[in-house]
Formats: sequence, structure tokens, C-alpha cells
Amino acid sequence: MKLYGIPNCNTVKKAQDWLKANYIDYEFHDFKKKGVSAEKLTEWFDTFGWEKVINKNGLTFKKLSKEEQANVNSADKVITYLMQNTSAIKRPIVEQNGKAILLGFSEDAYQEKLAI
Repeated sequence: MKLYGIPNCNTVKKAQDWLKANYIDYEFHDFKKKGVSAEKLTEWFDTFGWEKVINKNGLTFKKLSKEEQANVNSADKVITYLMQNTSAIKRPIVEQNGKAILLGFSEDAYQEKLAI
């Protein structure tokens, strides 16, 4: 299992705490340090939709001008934007067996998808 996120994000910390409390091993991918590929973003878009993968409620996106925000309006443009601004990716993203299964953190969703 792989958990994608950034270490100082409170939502990522909640997910990590839940995984540890439930004795679930995972590999952490810090996309601030390691980045994320266009192929990986495309996989996530196919699973969740690009509109959900970009975090429009986060500070990174909100710092953009209204014109810049309006221009981030298609999957191709979002890929370019997110590769340059990884902190604008909604997080965490959990992959199991190489497939994305969870976006964000909800204890109920984690319980449903990951509890053994």
C-alpha cells in the first residue's frame, strides 16, 4: 500500500494515524519532495475525476488570481498545474496493489476499504 501526500498536512497525519492504529503497513510518497508524474495524475483522474484530484479549497489554489483559477479548467491544464504545484493535489491518496482506492481522509471510508 502506498500513501501519497505531504508530511505537514493535517489530513495526511490523520490518515497515517488511522493506518498505524489499525496495524496497516504502508509506504509514504511525499510528493513535495518526490513529485508526481503526468501518468500517475492521469491514473488518479481516471479513478476520481480531475475535478476531485485538484484541491480548489486549499491555499495554493486560492493564491492564484481569478483569471489563473479560471484557466485551470481541463485535465491537461490541471496536470501541468499540479506537476508544478503538488501541494494543490487533494490528499492523501491511497493506492493498494497499484490502484488508487481512496482520496482524502474519512474514517468510515478507510474502515470500509481497508479494515481486515
